[in-house]
Amino acid sequence: MKKQCVLVSGGAGYIGSHTAVELIGAGFDVVIVDNLSNSDRNAVEGVRRITGVEVPFVEADCCDRAAFRKVFEQYEFDSVIHFAASKAVGESVLEPMKYYRNNLTSFMNVIDLMREFGRQNIVFSSSCTVYGEPEKQPVTERTPRKPAESPYGNTKTMCEDILRDSLKAYDGLKGIALRYFNPIGAHPSALIGELPRGVPQNLIPYITQTAAGIRECLSVFGDDYPTPDGSCIRDYIDVVDLARAHVAAIRRMIDGKNKEKYEIFNIGTGRGVSVLELVHRFEEANGVKINYKIVGRRAGDIIAIWADPTLANTELGWKAERSLDETLRAAWAWEKHLRNL
Repeated sequence: MKKQCVLVSGGAGYIGSHTAVELIGAGFDVVIVDNLSNSDRNAVEGVRRITGVEVPFVEADCCDRAAFRKVFEQYEFDSVIHFAASKAVGESVLEPMKYYRNNLTSFMNVIDLMREFGRQNIVFSSSCTVYGEPEKQPVTERTPRKPAESPYGNTKTMCEDILRDSLKAYDGLKGIALRYFNPIGAHPSALIGELPRGVPQNLIPYITQTAAGIRECLSVFGDDYPTPDGSCIRDYIDVVDLARAHVAAIRRMIDGKNKEKYEIFNIGTGRGVSVLELVHRFEEANGVKINYKIVGRRAGDIIAIWADPTLANTELGWKAERSLDETLRAAWAWEKHLRNL
């Protein structure tokens, strides 16, 4: 029986590289395409070292339709997992056009090319940002979407709508949107992990770089939110657990178990953790101290959000397994590997 092949756009990025590893471990062939704008070719080498598979890699921009089309011409695959997007909330507030142009164009190109070449299954990398500032916690897939607090969040809402409408209009396509909560951690091998360009926009790489002495001090954006310790609350999910959810989503469509042409699942742990709690848990898990200071609130941040992952648990047969301490130890091991500490 021929192995199923999956195209992973943005596969040299943080979540994409971990998903490539899990797909290969589950018996899939993988093709990675990435423009390396916010990722590194070494991540592809990391995937190859972990899996022992010479994974094909194409350096191309998904917004460049002609270049992206060549990937569809060259490789046979029935499924696409689309990660390729700009992803920093704060940056999107400052540079909205960059986010709308990149995130929407790349996704529309994916849909168009899948139709042209008769490819069937797509998993879209969505986000809990589509819920905005929810009125009730935890959020389920039935929680109403709200106007996004940032252009980044708005692109996720718009891409979900593009996917929904495309699947309704076009035969032969099936799709699943996975609404991620906050991915953190690294592969247990310490061969791949989060590798931001320049100053990190996400919390954990800023914590690990501060612990490593790369950054002088971590800024905690606000301690006056209506939460137990005043800092924002998020649902932090291990990136390997998140990657496994993509494998489950692809399998669901290949096996014909999807109940609708378009399905949505929350991918989180079901537990909210505050920023300050995460800092202290990192210190305890790794035996290091983090120099941090409280600064003003950051534009685009919401107070609190965490998932009800029941639907993913029951329908996808997936659940988050790694403990927070395991995840934080893996994040620090990755940083130490990078810096030869």
